[in-house]
Amino acid sequence: MNTDATITTEAHAPRTGGRAGRQGQRMAQQAPRRPYISRRIGTFNILDEEGLSLIEANADRLLKEIGMEFHDDPEILDIFREAGADVQGTRVRFEPGMCRKIIRATAPSQFRQHARNPANTVMIGGDNTVLCPSWGPPFVHDLDRGRRYATIGDFRDLVKIHQMIPHLHHSGGVVCEPVDLPANKRHLDMLYTHIRHSDRPFMGAFIGSKRAQDAVDMAKIVFGEEFVTNNAVLYNVSNTNAPLVLDANMSGSLKVYARNNQPVACTPWTLAGAMSPCTVAGTLAQVLAEALASLSLVQLINPGAPCLMGSFASTISMQSGAPTFGTPEAGKMVLACGQLARRVGVPFHTVGSLSASKLPDAQAEQEATWGILMSMFAGANVINHATGWLEGGLVTGFEKTVIDADLCGKVASLFEGIDLSANAQAMEAIEAVGPGSHFLGSAHTQSNFLSAFYRSTSSDNNSFEQWNEDGRLDAAQRANRQWKRLLDEYQDPGLDPAIDEALQAFIAARKASEPDQAYF
Repeated sequence: MNTDATITTEAHAPRTGGRAGRQGQRMAQQAPRRPYISRRIGTFNILDEEGLSLIEANADRLLKEIGMEFHDDPEILDIFREAGADVQGTRVRFEPGMCRKIIRATAPSQFRQHARNPANTVMIGGDNTVLCPSWGPPFVHDLDRGRRYATIGDFRDLVKIHQMIPHLHHSGGVVCEPVDLPANKRHLDMLYTHIRHSDRPFMGAFIGSKRAQDAVDMAKIVFGEEFVTNNAVLYNVSNTNAPLVLDANMSGSLKVYARNNQPVACTPWTLAGAMSPCTVAGTLAQVLAEALASLSLVQLINPGAPCLMGSFASTISMQSGAPTFGTPEAGKMVLACGQLARRVGVPFHTVGSLSASKLPDAQAEQEATWGILMSMFAGANVINHATGWLEGGLVTGFEKTVIDADLCGKVASLFEGIDLSANAQAMEAIEAVGPGSHFLGSAHTQSNFLSAFYRSTSSDNNSFEQWNEDGRLDAAQRANRQWKRLLDEYQDPGLDPAIDEALQAFIAARKASEPDQAYF
């Protein structure tokens, strides 16, 4: 069986012709496919040295005086005990600076996550940002069928759509929860779908050691055991149960990925006012404490294993208790967490285009724009939920996916910074046009018009008359047409038949090994 990580691509030419075909060709020229964003705009530092030191001291105080609990996983307690922590029952307390010292000693500051198509391999860390689609919603929504429980068919369609979006860099994980499949086995079908229908990096299974091991075993079929042993090919997020708890489902997968040298994003999941204090400073101290304890666990299990400091921190409505997104406080938290992660010395994982809106409307995109811009200015290295998120994470929206994708393209263009090449300086063009004329027909404009400005994939900039003639479509209606076109023009990346056969045999054997369950 061929275990080379390079898989031959089966290229299918997209349809051309007419206005839509010409627009597609222009888009392809102005939006070249890049494996990740290389940021050329600096981070925004919201805290000064005094503020950062205060938050770090408060986090150390929480770890020493209160500690963190690790439930139903006695092995972890032994690991911390042997490292010198104070373990009493399931509660673990750490001396000030202990966790930070462990992390800084061995954790890498950046690493590559390999894709089966090497052109799509991503660099995680430094000034690089990787955008991933929505993760986890049990429902999906589109304008034709409305809000409904997600199926494996929806999952497959979303993976194909994401594969066709040039501004996403990662196939993601649970892009929606296919509830038509048994809960204890659906991770196998989701992993297979990412591998078969995308050639970008993808996430492993997050819940429990058995599912995590399945992901590692399937990755070995695709890439080869030796390659997986020495390279990151999966991505895992380990969420704490705030406040100050890590349960066995999360710690179980964390251990599997750490031992297999696969990256773990240690991510406190907090809604301020419910799962953390209703203040930014208090939440930051708790987030840092939980992240430090989890990151140190990764390094104690396997020194040098790739890991990221994560943060999913937002707010709640004080009237209803419902999650709220796109708030000033959420922006402050992500900016500060980016600074704190850089001081720890590991890459930063966070979230992007979140919204509590039920539809792909103005609220959805206002909140999404705020969220992803704050994360970019925070210096995030991986941004989960960059596209598609609606209803506080209960829904993946097909229309919102492609509207958010346009937003991702704008963000990527912004963070490329200002081109200062000779062509961009345009001195000869200004000289040739001279005073009082215009640049519309100049040679410089003609040679640069396809790539000079970012061309939106969701906006309508035509005249009222042309917009009216084209059907008076709003952004969501245009997005509805666009995701269907992306599916219609989907290009299959192909998969080595021997690898495909081996994956399907593995999945069949795993499914046959235990009865179906409707719960995790």
